Amino acid sequence: MSHVTATPHAVYRVQHETEYRYKSAVSLSQQYLHMTPRSFNYQTTLSHQIAIDPVTQDWIKRDDFFGNQTKSITIAKAHQVLTVKAESIVAVHARLARPQIAGAMAWETLRAGLRQSSGGVPLGSLEPFNFLYESPHIACSPALASYAAPSFTSGRPVLDAALDLTERIFREFKFDSKATTISTPLAEVLAGRRGVCQDFAHLMIGCLRTLGLACRYVSGYILTTPTAGQPRLIGADASHAWVSVYCPGFGWVDFDPTNRCLVQDEHITLGWGRDFSDVTPMRGIVLGGGEQDLKVRVTVTPMSHGQTASYL
Repeated sequence: MSHVTATPHAVYRVQHETEYRYKSAVSLSQQYLHMTPRSFNYQTTLSHQIAIDPVTQDWIKRDDFFGNQTKSITIAKAHQVLTVKAESIVAVHARLARPQIAGAMAWETLRAGLRQSSGGVPLGSLEPFNFLYESPHIACSPALASYAAPSFTSGRPVLDAALDLTERIFREFKFDSKATTISTPLAEVLAGRRGVCQDFAHLMIGCLRTLGLACRYVSGYILTTPTAGQPRLIGADASHAWVSVYCPGFGWVDFDPTNRCLVQDEHITLGWGRDFSDVTPMRGIVLGGGEQDLKVRVTVTPMSHGQTASYL
């Protein structure tokens, strides 16, 4: 079901800059980019451009398996600095608020429907089946099922249970940018109770998939500067990650365990996949270079009505 409104709820300018500095010259660089925000029922990308230095005309634009727009670039010119700057204007539309997610089906009923097409649950799409199983960064386990159990009690509506799990992860885990790397196994994250937004998203997805529910990893951004009187969100000034849970009648509903919230209008979606490996903003291979220094800068700023008039 669609919840698009004719007038955007908010419009943002997103600037995402990635800079690699190498100790010695790189003779060849091939990079794969997920830096173009998606357009879907809760979001419209009004403009987008990517600037690359050194300049190259050797690039291919295509959609990946999940419908995310990608760009593959090749730089055959010797360089010691590679800079990729993406700038986008994105309109976000109103999402479901907390009272509106009440009345979802019991999580066990949904699980039964996902396990067999004859389960009596009208899924309306085959897409959820892409997000039911283990993936490169998400291994299901009894420990994850045990952690999820206090939220997923018998007969509890699936979206209510997901929100409870979101809030528990926020309370029981500490944001610590030095505690993990992207390759840290979920078992270690669960045991250490520390990590960053990617870890918390992977953890929540692992819990849900272990229970037999469909959920996807969402990559994007959150508002850098909050509105007056509101606390600054964790994970600003960098790419962010959260979780999308499937429920018939509601579609995909997004939860942010890093910030203990049902996603609303301060989140901008880049893309989604099974886990981080499907939507890494930038990854690739280089010949030469030696040691490298990476800097990533992200700025999300609200635009006024006057600034957005030419885009709408």
